[in-house]
Amino acid sequence: MRQQVETSQSIAKRDPARVMRLSRLGSFHQSRLSFMRILTRRMTRENWQFSRPVFDFDAKGVGHAVYCAHTPDRTYSLIAFGFDLPAEARSDRVIATSWDSTFTLFDGVPDASDIARLRANIPLQEAGRVSEKELSVSRANRSVRLWDHVVSRLAAGRQPDRHEVTKVGYLMRTTAVYGSGKLGAADREMIADRPECTAPFQIEMLSVFLIRTYVRDLVQHMANLRGGSQAVTLDADIARSMGIGNSTGLGMAPFVINHPMLFNNWIAAREQAIAVVRSLPAATRDEAATFRDLLERSIVSADIWSSAHDIQIAKLAQLRADLRLLAEHVAGADLLAAQPWNRLFLWAEETLGEDAQESLASLMLEPYGALVDPLADQMRDTDASAFRIDGSMKVAALRAILERAYGWALRIDWSQKDHCARAWYVSKEKLEPRLGERFEEPIAPYEQPLAPGRDAAALHAALADQSPDATLAAFLLAHPEHRHSVRRAQLVDRAPYAEIRDNTIGSDLLPIDMLRCKLSFFGATHFDPRSDRWVRICMFGNAPYADELASAQGDDWSYPPALRGEA
Repeated sequence: MRQQVETSQSIAKRDPARVMRLSRLGSFHQSRLSFMRILTRRMTRENWQFSRPVFDFDAKGVGHAVYCAHTPDRTYSLIAFGFDLPAEARSDRVIATSWDSTFTLFDGVPDASDIARLRANIPLQEAGRVSEKELSVSRANRSVRLWDHVVSRLAAGRQPDRHEVTKVGYLMRTTAVYGSGKLGAADREMIADRPECTAPFQIEMLSVFLIRTYVRDLVQHMANLRGGSQAVTLDADIARSMGIGNSTGLGMAPFVINHPMLFNNWIAAREQAIAVVRSLPAATRDEAATFRDLLERSIVSADIWSSAHDIQIAKLAQLRADLRLLAEHVAGADLLAAQPWNRLFLWAEETLGEDAQESLASLMLEPYGALVDPLADQMRDTDASAFRIDGSMKVAALRAILERAYGWALRIDWSQKDHCARAWYVSKEKLEPRLGERFEEPIAPYEQPLAPGRDAAALHAALADQSPDATLAAFLLAHPEHRHSVRRAQLVDRAPYAEIRDNTIGSDLLPIDMLRCKLSFFGATHFDPRSDRWVRICMFGNAPYADELASAQGDDWSYPPALRGEA
């Protein structure tokens, strides 16, 4: 049986110099190792139970609810507060102060005093404060046109127009899901050893999963009150097709730079999975059939994926064409012959664009849960020693690391304005990352250390006149300004996927590539950039709801059904 991931690998993981380029990272797709799917697999495997002890809303959606997720060891409760928000008060911007719904994930089951305390704070979001009993804080706005369409249709005794539903894909979108100590919530260290929290971002994913159930219930509740006996229940397939939208901006982009070891572990697990599957000597008929089915469903997904952004329009056009080319090739390929996945992967590298290559990489993992899924245990970061600087290392050894891992940065002329046109800084108003134009705004004094390539090149230059046998401890005593770059270089020597191997302050930077990479590991689909700095996505689209987990047929819910019904 294929139980041990390491034993069957004969093909090496891809070179970080190839994988860690922004254009490729910005072409990643969800996979078996995405955090949403890790969560739904665990909930199904452990037979989590769900309840809704409180649901108290009026006809306008004003009120509150409590949704409980009961694990084998404990209970988590989503507390939701709903409002009747005027149109002029609705905004997805981080500076917004009012939302259609606000939420917190509570550690345990709240009592009346907890609800009262949270009612006074959660609707305020950043202006409020929470306690270590709260694990996440989030907010969401309705997709007003689709929300009104669904409520009015159900109230009138009709199902929503499937085309309208598909076009948007969600009834509400979150504008933030905060965890890990934000606003006074519990630090991750307090819950990191719980089995259900070992994989990254499981608390945040659980919050969104429960929010999705709340949204379905609320839209049905409002339709029932409006339509009375004439109202109908939302079709289960239509409900399942809708996820939770999300608006994500620059605040997320620096995460992948500021958490290099964690980022390495995500990428390394995915690359390990790809290498293991490529190394398989053969595929069974069932495995080949699973792949072909999900490839067909990927084509459906690409066809219903829409965007008005020029960059994404071009990427979608190539992805759709490439997936059809891939399907034609697969139709004539013998997937039962020797090393089918490696042959297919090498063909794609020569024939398809990066987006389709990375889509194929995700698709190839699907038939091999027993091989791939255990790698989720390697995706968290528990190595606190990784950030300790080894002062005994010799200058010659560090120079060799820099030339090997940062050769791309050493070839850039950093005196050219185009190569250092941008600067990352923190907004005083919202205390969140922003990206400014270095030569047009007075922001250089406030720049954050988010240009590892430039800083590595500066470190390399500073080492030029040092003795090869000198220690880094001696060097850093005289040049402490290079400590952060020394630390990163030593870390990258241990964790080769820790560093983006591209310029993060150049005039051609597209921050959406960093956003998409991180969001793909969340499990997001249908990325819709609204500029080069923020993007809308869909989360848990086509996933089973809490009351459907026991009857779910498999873990492939992120791929839409191949055959879709008519409106």
